[in-house]
Amino acid sequence: MQTATERPNAIILRGKPLTLIGPELRIGDRAPDFTLTDQTWAPVTLASTGSRVRVFSIVPSLETSVCTLQTKRFSEEAGRLGDKVAFYAISRDLPYAAKRWCGAEGVTNVTTLSDHMDGNFGRAYGTFIKEMGLDARSVFVLDGRGTLRHVEYVKEFGAQPDYEAVLAALKGLL
Repeated sequence: MQTATERPNAIILRGKPLTLIGPELRIGDRAPDFTLTDQTWAPVTLASTGSRVRVFSIVPSLETSVCTLQTKRFSEEAGRLGDKVAFYAISRDLPYAAKRWCGAEGVTNVTTLSDHMDGNFGRAYGTFIKEMGLDARSVFVLDGRGTLRHVEYVKEFGAQPDYEAVLAALKGLL
């Protein structure tokens, strides 16, 4: 059995380096397949996300301050863009916790997906944090054919992503 790629020192939490498991994806790569769980516990794959432009916003846990800010910001952007872009917030949170969080925070323009079963999204996209069992904050923008057009692995665990870079990538695709 092949060992997953380990990327030591890929991100930092309060000065402590952390290891990410999986490949470091790049612009132009084909988006890897995955199986996640939606709020109804139904499976969701890359193919089932459709062929629109997609934003995958990965957060360690929706119920933390920075993750809340990130998800709410993308929900606002999704509201402005309408059905041109599909926004997904991906975390290791359980589906019912994500559903509760969305209701409490009034987030309706982002589809939450859970990587709780086995972390296969995190391992496929290179966001799985070895030391914590969570997915690292990152953002992937996919065109309608499933090619990555923007990739950001946020270096500092508690920092927000570069929203303007994401919006610029979207602007180039719409």
